[in-house]
Amino acid sequence: MSSKFKFIDLFAGIGGIRIPFEELGGKCVFSSEWDKFSQQTYEANFKEIPHGDITKIDVKDIPKHDLLVGGFPCQAFSQAGLKKGFKDTRGTMFFEIARILKHHKPRGILLENVKGLRGHDNGKTFKTIISTLNELGYQTLESTVLNAKNFGLPQNRERIFIVGYLDYLNFKFPEPPMVKTKVGNILDKGIPDKYTLSDKMWKSAKIRKKRNRKKGNGFGFSLFDKDSSYTSTISARYYKDGAEIWIDQGKKNPRRITPNEARKLQGFPEGFIIPVSDAQAYKQFGNAVPVPLIRAIAKKMVKHL
Repeated sequence: MSSKFKFIDLFAGIGGIRIPFEELGGKCVFSSEWDKFSQQTYEANFKEIPHGDITKIDVKDIPKHDLLVGGFPCQAFSQAGLKKGFKDTRGTMFFEIARILKHHKPRGILLENVKGLRGHDNGKTFKTIISTLNELGYQTLESTVLNAKNFGLPQNRERIFIVGYLDYLNFKFPEPPMVKTKVGNILDKGIPDKYTLSDKMWKSAKIRKKRNRKKGNGFGFSLFDKDSSYTSTISARYYKDGAEIWIDQGKKNPRRITPNEARKLQGFPEGFIIPVSDAQAYKQFGNAVPVPLIRAIAKKMVKHL
């Protein structure tokens, strides 16, 4: 079957953005991810090893494509230049996106980042990104913050998305279906004891929480059960103590979620292979995108490719 459009997957992580675009008939012609453990997971699921460090890749070695997708790191730009455009982005990962766009001019782009991107460096970072994309010829530019919990996942995870097209288009982001969610939907049965907190860890967590509450600086751990509507955001540092999402086990000490539950929390499909250690799996899912949310955006985007 011939593909409807070609796309490239930058800062690919474990391929969360790739999945929906492939489902909709796209062919991924290039991927890049520098983390070796993420590369292992990517290869296990997509049968290709992503190219490594994007800064070392010549734009001419990247195949032609209709769409560029990527979740890039949030970094401040040099304020030396007053133009706030392409040249000011050098030395950042966004510059790598910009130089590829400059050479290949794909028709569409989808960029994902943390919600804080808008206010980062007093709004200068976001302003520079938008002005750079304009400078590169992207006339349609829409951005919004969307939350995974409004797209059928029991996780409170807000991310900013930027969609761009070379043409003037009337692009609108998807309306959240606002499906009711329950943490119980992602919980597995028969969880091994290794995920339950030790008495020592549970005791010190409670002491720490009490101390923090008195000082008024954060609340330490967050407890959820099967009837909770959603969890807090799973982060890349979940493997350290997992305190942002612990599951209440009644009379037993609380437990961490398992890597398989982390997969479900981010909406990755059944059968998605996790070939790495628990610590790496938590890191990867914590850095990943919520797949159903991307799917909703992708359905809107492909109409214009």
